[in-house]
Amino acid sequence: MVSIKDVAKQAGVAISTVSKVLNGYPNVSEETKKKVNQAVEELNFVPNTVAAALSSKQSGRVAMLLNLGNISQAVDEIHMQYIAGTIGRAVELNLDVITIFDSMLKSKSLDEVVRYLRSQSITGLIIFGMSKEDRVLHRLIDAQLFKIVTVDAPLVNLCSSAIWIDQEAAQYAVAKKTLKENAGKSILYLAGKKNGYVSAERLKGMQRLAEEEGLSLLVRNGEFSERLARELTFRYARKKNIVVCASDMMAIGAMRALMDMDIFRPVCGFDGITLMGYAGKQMNTVRQDFARIASKAVEELKRLLDGGEGRQIVLDYELVRMKYEDVLI
Repeated sequence: MVSIKDVAKQAGVAISTVSKVLNGYPNVSEETKKKVNQAVEELNFVPNTVAAALSSKQSGRVAMLLNLGNISQAVDEIHMQYIAGTIGRAVELNLDVITIFDSMLKSKSLDEVVRYLRSQSITGLIIFGMSKEDRVLHRLIDAQLFKIVTVDAPLVNLCSSAIWIDQEAAQYAVAKKTLKENAGKSILYLAGKKNGYVSAERLKGMQRLAEEEGLSLLVRNGEFSERLARELTFRYARKKNIVVCASDMMAIGAMRALMDMDIFRPVCGFDGITLMGYAGKQMNTVRQDFARIASKAVEELKRLLDGGEGRQIVLDYELVRMKYEDVLI
């Protein structure tokens, strides 16, 4: 069996230096890190903490990383489905899974994040809700030190896979369906976050539809916030024929604002959360099966841990019309 002593000899450094690199200690030069990581790869060395996990009845320990920054006072159904889907499939695949929250890593450097994950014997991660501005997570993926699956962030390399639906096509489809069912050439589009991968793709879908149909398109960022969507609807909806929202929570905010304004405008959302059925009116939306997405992410992570290479996976979605009767138990 390859030991840490063999890695040190291969890299031409002290054993203590190898230990520092493997545990993410700061103040180690990039050149030294490169030598050690190359030696680890060439010798197929498995650190003791990882070996312990792999030698048990379980095939590895993985973490699901959740971004809870957008949680409202409403029940966060999407995160609950992610958790249920992840844990359920992990148990079936004999994987030990823990939950980590984005706020726990926000202030850490890459070395500190690596050290923390290794201290927890983590071999792989599933990252939910990653944005373009999550620089440390981008560096973690680029470093290829762990097997990683990102949900809703199209980042792929040898050690990382990405999984999501075709966001552009789905946004285009639900907006076009709403447009066909209602007369109008002027749309208020409440987009998500400026720095989000999902938001950017959904905006592309709206821009494509506007160009094809010759629509007047006013885009405002609602930040996936019910409150902000309500405010933007009060401000802009009177002069528009249709309100298209990049999330159901924003669609609920927009619909409630229209009801308070005592005017009718067709509204459509995106996600298919149960809460949308209580908005007071029927609305078109894109239904994603978040538990299934999470389950597929676990399956993909297991494949990576078993030696597979990273890839992008695009799952299906469904256009639905949510109404109160649909959510009755």
